[in-house]
Amino acid sequence: MRVINALEKVQRDMFVPVSLKVMGYSDTPLPIGCGQTISQPFIVALMTELLELKPDFSILEVGTGSGYQSAVLAEIVDHVYSVEIIPELSNSAGDVLRLAGYNNISLRVSDGSDGWPDYAPYDGIVVTAAARKIPEKLKYQLKTGGRMVIPVGEENAVQTLWTIIRTGEDEFQEIPGISVRFVPMTGKILNSDSSS
Repeated sequence: MRVINALEKVQRDMFVPVSLKVMGYSDTPLPIGCGQTISQPFIVALMTELLELKPDFSILEVGTGSGYQSAVLAEIVDHVYSVEIIPELSNSAGDVLRLAGYNNISLRVSDGSDGWPDYAPYDGIVVTAAARKIPEKLKYQLKTGGRMVIPVGEENAVQTLWTIIRTGEDEFQEIPGISVRFVPMTGKILNSDSSS
């Protein structure tokens, strides 16, 4: 119910380009510039639900994009830390989030494959772009019991939405989910060999 309430509160049309505002509430991904997209509401809802959020949680988002997923998370949890590698998107998202009145979201321009170690460990991590493999650095920024939701697979291919649960110091449960299509994560994860 928390996720549905959050989706109802967030004005998605604020997070899309002016030319696409008429499609702001359609259940479809939309381009936001810089080769990136805003995810369809169904996928945002699913990924948020899979995190099993609680109000006192601290969440890391990798891939701020338009800021829409950040806003949905911020309606539910105590604080969202969001990293974005493309400065224009981070700046634009910051403007919209401030205009919308969110004061529990911290933004940073950096390579998301490194996460944001300063505020780790997190209760949950959501990755909004596809990685070729599950990133070890991000797994270790989870609290024990924390969850990461991430699409994994090759660029321009069908990917799998994985839920990773940290069950111990060096123990993780990896649960495959539905097939999805996300834009690729840019930065080191994209360029790393998937077998390494």
